[in-house]
Amino acid sequence: MAAEVEEAWKLYAVEGAVGPDAPVEIDDALLQIDAERAAELLTYLATYNLVFPGPARRDRAHARRAAERVVRLLGYEAAWYTNITDLSPGARAWNPVTRHTFDGVVAGTGGSFTVVLLQVGED
Repeated sequence: MAAEVEEAWKLYAVEGAVGPDAPVEIDDALLQIDAERAAELLTYLATYNLVFPGPARRDRAHARRAAERVVRLLGYEAAWYTNITDLSPGARAWNPVTRHTFDGVVAGTGGSFTVVLLQVGED
């Protein structure tokens, strides 16, 4: 999926940007998380902008309900992964999974389904 995103959005990336080139490099950037953390991060990525912090772009309560529904649909035994290492107040940190300056991903797989929410951006 990351390779498809890079191809589709390469026009928006900074010229000469570097980032993961192979699936194994993307895998190395991902951390396994639990379902609750996945719901928190899905809510964040659906609500806020990684590039320009400030007011919510979407209704946070609606985003949280949607995130919780996705987590329930995949099942609480699902495996969840993210590249986000810190979203505490005043800090945002992640391991890159694209060649964009900013990216955040949450991916889960359970049963026969996989869901991915990826936000990319440039400043």
